[in-house]
Amino acid sequence: MAGKEMTHSDVLVARRDTPGTQSVIHFNNAGAALMPHQVVDTVKEYTEFEAYRGGYEAAGAAKDKIDAVYRSIAGMISCSPDEIASVENATRGWDYIFYSLPFSAGDVVITSETEYGSNVTSFLQMKRSRGVLVEVIPNDPATGVLDVNSLSNAIASIGERAKLVAISHIPTSNGVVHPAEKIGSICREYDIPFLLDACQSVGQLPVDLGQIHCDALTATSRKYLRGPRGQGFLYVNKRGHFWDLEPMYLDVRSARNDESSPTGYQVLPGAIRYENFERSYANWLGMGAAVDYACKWGLDAIERRICFLAETLRRRLEDEVKGTTVTDYGERKCGIVTFTIDGVETDEIKAALAKEKINVSFSQASSTPFDMRKRKLSSVVRASVHYYNSEDEITLLIQGLKRLR
Repeated sequence: MAGKEMTHSDVLVARRDTPGTQSVIHFNNAGAALMPHQVVDTVKEYTEFEAYRGGYEAAGAAKDKIDAVYRSIAGMISCSPDEIASVENATRGWDYIFYSLPFSAGDVVITSETEYGSNVTSFLQMKRSRGVLVEVIPNDPATGVLDVNSLSNAIASIGERAKLVAISHIPTSNGVVHPAEKIGSICREYDIPFLLDACQSVGQLPVDLGQIHCDALTATSRKYLRGPRGQGFLYVNKRGHFWDLEPMYLDVRSARNDESSPTGYQVLPGAIRYENFERSYANWLGMGAAVDYACKWGLDAIERRICFLAETLRRRLEDEVKGTTVTDYGERKCGIVTFTIDGVETDEIKAALAKEKINVSFSQASSTPFDMRKRKLSSVVRASVHYYNSEDEITLLIQGLKRLR
C-alpha cells in the first residue's frame, strides 16, 4: 500500500498483529517499539530450529533466508545488498566507522546541536586522545533545523582540516527532522565524508539513499522498525569514503589470512568488512521480518499516520494539560513528542503513567547535551507515537497527565 493512507481498518489490523497492544499503551517507540507477531514468530521459530538442529547447522540451512534480509534492507533504503552489514546495534555500527578513521591533531569533526550523547562522548574522547576539534553547527532560527548555510560556510572556512560531518537525522529528545538530503549535497560538493545516524528515522519515514548521498548510515532494529533488540545494520556507500576503509577490528568474517599479502591478511571487499563472525541469526531474521512488515504498509503511509498522531498529541498537550510546555521544534517534525509539566518531575510522570500501564520515557540533558543545555532543559518527557497507536490511547494519556495536576 505504498503511497496510500493507513485507514482505520489498517490500524485495526496492525493492532491485531501486535500482541502488546492488548496489555499496555505504548508511547515509548523511540526507545523500543512493540514487535508485531510476525517478528516474534520469526525469532522464536529460528531459535527453536537452532535448539534442535545446532547453531552452525541451522545457519547453513537458513542461508537463503539470511541473505534475503540484506536484499530487504537494501530495497527499503534504496541501495545495494553488498552495501549492508549486520551489526549489534546502531551505536556499534557508528563506532566501527568513527573509530576506524585516521584522525590527527587539529582535524575537525562537524556535528549538529542535537547530536546524540553517545556520539558526542566519542567526539570528546577523540579530542582528548588525538587532539581532534569539534565544530557544532547551529540550527536555523527560522526553520529549527540544522542551518545548512552555516554548515557550508564552516566546511569552507575549516578547509582540509574538516575530516567528517556526523549528524543524527532525528535526535533522541526532540521531534525535529534534519534535512539529510541537503546536508549530503553539501558534503558531496566539498568531498567531505558524511556519517548519518538514522536510528530514529529508519522505520518511521522514507529514507532514500539515492537522495541523501551519505557515506555511511547506521540504524537499529528495536525502535521504529519494530524489530528485536540487540540488532542493527550499517550501510556503507560503495562510491563513498568508507568503502575501502580498514576497520579498527577484524575477525575471520571481515578478513582472511593471506601469506602472499604484505600484511599477512586481506580485508574482504564490501560492507562485510564491518561484520563479526559471531552474531544472532535469530535477531537478524527478526529484523528482516520487521523490514518486510514495514514495507508492506509503506514508509510514506507510516510517516503520515505517525505525524498525524504526533500533531494530535502536541495540540492536546498544549490545550488540555495545564502547565505543559511542548519542547519540540523544527519545520519538519516526526513521532517523537517531548514536553515538561510545571512542578512535576519527568521521572514522576513516567512512574505515575506506568501504574496505569501507559509507557513513556524521559530524556536527560546527557542524551543531547549541546541542545538541552543550551535551552536549559535538564529533562523532558518523551512520548513517541507509532502507527499502531490510536487516538483513544492519546485520550487516555491526556487523562492520566491531567490527574497529575
